[in-house]
Amino acid sequence: QVQLDESGGGSVQAGGSLRLSCSASGETYRWSRYTLGWFRQAPRKEREFVAAISYTGRSWDVAESVKGRFSISREDDGSTVVLTMNNLKVEDTAVYYCAADHTPANPAVGRRPDEYDYWGQGTQVTVSS
Repeated sequence: QVQLDESGGGSVQAGGSLRLSCSASGETYRWSRYTLGWFRQAPRKEREFVAAISYTGRSWDVAESVKGRFSISREDDGSTVVLTMNNLKVEDTAVYYCAADHTPANPAVGRRPDEYDYWGQGTQVTVSS
């Protein structure tokens, strides 16, 4: 069993920056071989893809709505996934979730929530105008 813990959420004014981190506990020896992703869910909206990165760190994908502003990376020998968010907009306000696809060494970077098997509890990001 893997437990994911997000941190770094908070409140910021539009144009500001935040850095979200997610680390795993439990079977962490497998963590570096999983595709990792970030999703978000705003009130009354469906959960949507934000960014994902392959287990090698050499492939990644970012949603068009955040492209050029958000980036995803892996740190700590692949055991931590970081979402760096710059030039935040009011519409980025949501609960942000970290997710892991437990297919070992999967080269694909998925955008669908059902491609991910483990989820964190979420961290709130609030952007004010």
